[in-house]
Amino acid sequence: MKIPVSVLIPTYNEELNLADCLASISDWVGEIIVIDSFSTDRTTEIAQSYGARVVSHVFHTPARQKNWALDNLPIQNEWILFLDADERVPPDLRDEIIAVVNQGACGFDGFWMRRRFMFYGKWIRHSGWYPVWLLRLVRRSKARWEDRAVDEHIILDGEAGYLNNDLIHEDMRDISFWIEKHNRYASQNAQIYYHLLQGEQSNGVSPTLFGSQTERKRFIKEHIWPYLPGRGLLFFLYLYIFRLGFLDGKHGFIFCMMHGIFQQFITVKLWELKHYKDGAAEGGIIIKKE
Repeated sequence: MKIPVSVLIPTYNEELNLADCLASISDWVGEIIVIDSFSTDRTTEIAQSYGARVVSHVFHTPARQKNWALDNLPIQNEWILFLDADERVPPDLRDEIIAVVNQGACGFDGFWMRRRFMFYGKWIRHSGWYPVWLLRLVRRSKARWEDRAVDEHIILDGEAGYLNNDLIHEDMRDISFWIEKHNRYASQNAQIYYHLLQGEQSNGVSPTLFGSQTERKRFIKEHIWPYLPGRGLLFFLYLYIFRLGFLDGKHGFIFCMMHGIFQQFITVKLWELKHYKDGAAEGGIIIKKE
């Protein structure tokens, strides 16, 4: 029997990931909506084969895509589960979601769940990547995504509980895609840091050192991290040594190294914005000093 939960999944060219995601939810949720950004592969075909409703919408940012869906689509159910196409709901988490929804959610308006991050088939247990708590199961009337280009979170007007079982994240695409994606993320992060250094205030999640995991991370990212020298190397050492990434073997070394490089991308792109900002647009070929 299906439960009154609607699943929202934003997609663009996700044919390698989407089938596994949909297979993990299609037989027990009441509605699946795929918000597609005009994919050119088999994403739409795969979604429809699992009974999902596909809605096409021009992509701006992940947060705006999901907020657009909340504001404009006729969603059938009050409870919404937000998933990415490279995420799967394993049976133990499925059973737990079914139980809390059927039992009236114990007065909560949302639920945090742990993400288990898989990297080339290996669970990254260390490096600070587990446990990472994500607020993904929420009452539609109580939730909205903060308007950020990257690292967006749900703002919940209510109390959230915690689920005991893990959400699985495993992207089946190769390292070239990872590099391309994180190059884009680096540009977006550099823009955020640049505006913060200009004295602008961030919106959404409050950066608080003694708050939730999300609030602590936001505080460190906004008030400490941009001011540290050698951030790429520091981040690698933090993940690999201090957060015990070396215990994940070769996978752990590659994972930590790639994230150190990602941080160096951000550092260089922020330097570019600060010194050559007139010509620092993504993909630009003309650099003009002030």
